[in-house]
Amino acid sequence: MTVKLISITPDPERTMIYIARVTSDWQDNPNYAGLLKSCIRNGHSSVFEHAHMTIEVSTSRMISPQMLRHWSFRFQEFSQRYGEAVSFVMYEARRQDTKNRQNSIDDMPEEIKAEWRHRQQANWEVAKANYDWAISVGMAKECARAVLPLQTSTRIYMTANCRDWMAYLRQRTDESTQLEHRVIADEIGRIFCKQFPTVAEALGW
Repeated sequence: MTVKLISITPDPERTMIYIARVTSDWQDNPNYAGLLKSCIRNGHSSVFEHAHMTIEVSTSRMISPQMLRHWSFRFQEFSQRYGEAVSFVMYEARRQDTKNRQNSIDDMPEEIKAEWRHRQQANWEVAKANYDWAISVGMAKECARAVLPLQTSTRIYMTANCRDWMAYLRQRTDESTQLEHRVIADEIGRIFCKQFPTVAEALGW
C-alpha cells in the first residue's frame, strides 16, 4: 500500500478564505486562520469546496470498491481492460468479531496466519497462470481479467474538495472501517493535515 499527494490547489487555505471574503474589502488580508476556524465552528461548509486535492493510492481490488462508494469524489482507476495485472497484495488473517460485524480481531495463531499467507500466494499463482495463458492465446484483457482475485493490485486517483476530504477522513479513520482501508485513510489524513494545517487544527486532528 502506498499513498502520495499528486496535486493540490495552490495555497489552499488562503484560496478558500479569499473566496469566502467575496463581499469584503479585505480579501487579501493574510490573517485568515481565525476566520477559517470560525467557518468550521459555525458550519459554513461551502467555503471548503473551493480547494481540491488529488491523491494516488496503490492498493488492491478488495479495497478500491470501498473508495468508489464516495460518490462526490472523482476517480481514475487502473483499467484491467487495457493494462495487464502484474502483482497482488498480501493480507494478514484476523478473526471475525462475533459482536461487531464491522470489526476483526488480530489474535489468530501464527500458524494460521502463515497458512493464510501461503494460500494467498497459491491462489494468486493459479489465477495469474490462467490469466497469462488467456493473454498468450490472444484473449482480450477484458475477458482474461475474469479469473483475477480481489487481491490483485490496482492504482487509483482520488480527487475531491477540502469539504469532501474532511467527510471521507471522519468516516474512514473510524474503527468501523476495514483495517486495510483505515491504514490508507490514516496516511491520507497525514497528508491532509500538512496541506490544510489550520483546518486540521480546528478539527482537532
